[in-house]
Amino acid sequence: MSQEQQNREPVVVERVQTGVRIEKRMLKVLKAVAEQKEMTLGDLIEGIVLHAFEGKAPFSEKTLKEIEQFKGLYGMTLKAADSHNLRERKR
Repeated sequence: MSQEQQNREPVVVERVQTGVRIEKRMLKVLKAVAEQKEMTLGDLIEGIVLHAFEGKAPFSEKTLKEIEQFKGLYGMTLKAADSHNLRERKR
């Protein structure tokens, strides 16, 4: 966290519980990143979304390397190009 971020006043928000469905391996990677950063999964997702809404990259080069390792560990091969072609497996 930068010095500027540490000096900012907290922003009060209202959070809600949600039942979001997400690809299994992607969730494992996200949970691993959150644990690595000592934050909750919800906080990680909020950070990713806030960065994306401003057109900013959410992760440093170091974190991206860690993510690649987690993806290998959990067998996640999905890429951004796959995002509009995901179909759920029939049970």
